Amino acid sequence: MLTYERIYAVVRQIPRGKIATYGQVAELAGLVGKPRLVGYALYRVDPMSDVPWQRVINAKGEVSESTRRNGSDYMQRAMLEDEGVVFDRRGRVDLNQYKWRPPNDVTEQALEAFMENLG
Repeated sequence: MLTYERIYAVVRQIPRGKIATYGQVAELAGLVGKPRLVGYALYRVDPMSDVPWQRVINAKGEVSESTRRNGSDYMQRAMLEDEGVVFDRRGRVDLNQYKWRPPNDVTEQALEAFMENLG
């Protein structure tokens, strides 16, 4: 699906040791207001693919847990910890410290894609 490919293209840009939220990825992919779509797209990713799916968490700074993920919640947290991301005692990441802040051109490209979808 082309929409999923746009999501994957954004997620591939998140550097090691940084995280993005589902909503942030949606916006950058030109899918404003569709963070669940990002979640659905990342659920379909093979854990061994080149898409660093583990770097996308919820807006609370938590790994979104689901019984459908068959334990990959724990794998996601372990992968992030291996990258140097620290979780507090509540299982949250400090978004001020770890949230990815992409260069302006990434945001501009996302806005252009969103505007194209409106027209």
